[in-house]
Amino acid sequence: MKQFHYSTVTGYFLQDEFATIAETFNFMATNFGLLERDYEADTLIPNCKVDLTQWERFEREVRTTLNREQPSGEQSRYKVLFLGRHGQGVHNVAERRYGTAEWDRYWAAQDGDSTAHWVDAHLTDLGIQQAQAVNAFWKRQLTEAKTPGPESYYTSPMRRCLATANQTFANLDLSSSTSTPVPGDSTGRELLYKPVVKELLREVNGVHTCDRRSSRCTLAAEFPNFTFEAGFAEHDELWTPDHRETNNEIDERMQRLLDDVFTTDDSVFVSLTAHSGAICSLLRVLGHREFRLPTGAVIPVLVKAVTV
Repeated sequence: MKQFHYSTVTGYFLQDEFATIAETFNFMATNFGLLERDYEADTLIPNCKVDLTQWERFEREVRTTLNREQPSGEQSRYKVLFLGRHGQGVHNVAERRYGTAEWDRYWAAQDGDSTAHWVDAHLTDLGIQQAQAVNAFWKRQLTEAKTPGPESYYTSPMRRCLATANQTFANLDLSSSTSTPVPGDSTGRELLYKPVVKELLREVNGVHTCDRRSSRCTLAAEFPNFTFEAGFAEHDELWTPDHRETNNEIDERMQRLLDDVFTTDDSVFVSLTAHSGAICSLLRVLGHREFRLPTGAVIPVLVKAVTV
């Protein structure tokens, strides 16, 4: 497997700018945060600002300019990663009820309380509604803004992420995002929702029982449309009851996850459904500013990867 150095290419999205306040940012009200600007690729298409949406022009910039221009001796590639946090889970409700300090001190290590069971936590009704709202937003983006649909879908192995991905993507008409051919787009294939479960994409691991995953057989029975990556273990071999991953440990894990994706997947637009801590770690590895997502939120990030 190849190894890469990652960096966020700024100047394209609001969420990359330090002036953007993460706590009040609304990705649905801002076209996924895509900035209105000119691109080098615009010069290749007459009347592009009239005939094409901002997302169509941005897609051309990524495919035909960024992924075609290689400085001498540099082996680089660009992808747009849609980082989505799962909808609200029963453990999120419990943490809010007890307060973060008491949750971390005692309750996070328990299997549940008298009101809920949160081992490999399920979505709440609100969590399902949050994912369905993102689904409705994606429908508008695909048909109106012409946002390119993801070509690949990866999820954490936790129930709340698998359920969020299904609620978000399962019934989308992804063909509506490919009405205009893009020079340099070598996919040439019908976009389909075929999610793949990635063990390394899971939340900060250890101690908290909400992050102890179910068996492969259990997950496969509940989510039969998911493919499990090669080597995915039947039982959770990573979770431990007495050690919570440090930032350095999860960052090293996310580096390996990204190296795997960038080595094995030629897709340019990629969806990753994960967790608050996992997304914070991904952003650190990508050299992105800190940007915490509420449950159900999604941000795209333009990433440059250079072979080490």
